[in-house]
Amino acid sequence: MIQSQRPYKLRGEICIGFASIFSFAAVMLLIFVHVGQTSTSSVPRGIAMAEVNVSQYGQALARGLGDPITGLYATNASAPLESEAGIRQVYKFGLYSYCGYLNNSAGTCTNKTLGNKYLPSAALLADMSLNYSALTIFIINGTSSFESQSIGSHTRSASYLILIGTICAFLALVMWTLYPFPILSVANNPSLSGVFKRTLAFLASACLAILATVFVVTGASLWTSAINTSESVNGLILNTTNIPLGIEVSSGPGLSLLWGAVGCLLVALIPYLISCCTFRG
Repeated sequence: MIQSQRPYKLRGEICIGFASIFSFAAVMLLIFVHVGQTSTSSVPRGIAMAEVNVSQYGQALARGLGDPITGLYATNASAPLESEAGIRQVYKFGLYSYCGYLNNSAGTCTNKTLGNKYLPSAALLADMSLNYSALTIFIINGTSSFESQSIGSHTRSASYLILIGTICAFLALVMWTLYPFPILSVANNPSLSGVFKRTLAFLASACLAILATVFVVTGASLWTSAINTSESVNGLILNTTNIPLGIEVSSGPGLSLLWGAVGCLLVALIPYLISCCTFRG
């Protein structure tokens, strides 16, 4: 009897081991995604879902208008955002807030908000004085999807989905460790009870892994779509000129980490399902 059960036990242990490794990797990647742009310290500063570089915007306006541009950019890195204190060189957007930087390290962030919207156009306009914001609206309005409000709604929903998916991924990682505790007793048969305890624990892990995968991949898709939509501003030129507008949108490392987490969850899903269906050790 022991020899007949040993292959199943070995297979179950190997499967759950592989699943745990990839689930742990997914959870760690998701944690990094969550901390992105929550502050200007070294790790959060380097992780962003999207980046908007406006360092050339002032130069483009000066060339297009033929007049010097003054007061467009902020000179104080600690000046609060959304207060018409001047735009920053680069804006980086995370799940819960965004930050504006005068250089690679000097910057400030907005307050952290659950379900924060990705609205790059609104972020820029909120930092401009009235004359520059009116000019920018005149240039951009109707020429691209950069100012679209729908991308804000999509990314807000995506952030909630990613949070729920992260919780499910963590629970899937730890759920299988609960099987030694009494879950079900069948006809006072300890051996049969142990089978059901293990199977139910692995089934719960598999279900949570499925939910985590669905939520995270949906959130990643929504963020990717929103960033691609806002990138329509990259090809704009000033009216009747061939001068590039100088606003460049790109995806950040956070989006790559998010899709990496999706890959880890998909790989972990297979051994989770095998374990819940075949483990009998």
